[in-house]
Amino acid sequence: MAGNNTVMRNEIADFLNVGKDTDKYVFMGTGFNTLDENPNAQIDTKAYISDKSASNIIKGYQPQYPLDSDLIESEEAIMELYLIGRNRLQGVEAERDYIRVELFMGELEADTYPARKSRVAVEVSGVTGGGAEVIHVAGNLNNVGDFVDGKFNIVTKTFAAIKSAEIATTEPIVSEEIATTEPIVSEE
Repeated sequence: MAGNNTVMRNEIADFLNVGKDTDKYVFMGTGFNTLDENPNAQIDTKAYISDKSASNIIKGYQPQYPLDSDLIESEEAIMELYLIGRNRLQGVEAERDYIRVELFMGELEADTYPARKSRVAVEVSGVTGGGAEVIHVAGNLNNVGDFVDGKFNIVTKTFAAIKSAEIATTEPIVSEEIATTEPIVSEE
């Protein structure tokens, strides 16, 4: 009997664009306690007069990425989130590009993996901490519009849009690195 190919959290890498005039994607790793994905399917429930039970239809999604992090000054992504909340930014000033890289799906090209790019509205819901505790920055990255399917190079930190069908039909490069327990993405 073959073992399960369970995907571990370090096989998904997250990047936030902190660049002002040009793209500058920084790794969201150190300092992040959680960074989850909630697709939040929106359901339309309908029961016609001849039905005994209602039927549900998925009519859309409202994706959200809840996060909790320790406030670490040297971590650019965390500081970007903190400053959005601290400075009470609104509208497009509180939006950033966010990329979720699916390392577990295997390399499409050297150092390049399937990824999804989303525009997100950064919602900082709390900057908290008690006496002798590390300050936490918590909140949500709320999707703005639809994500773009693509590929992301984890070394050059560049994203390229591709059709979803290309990801599904591309034979991944089998990499020994993926089989290790060490994270693939460096924080440099």
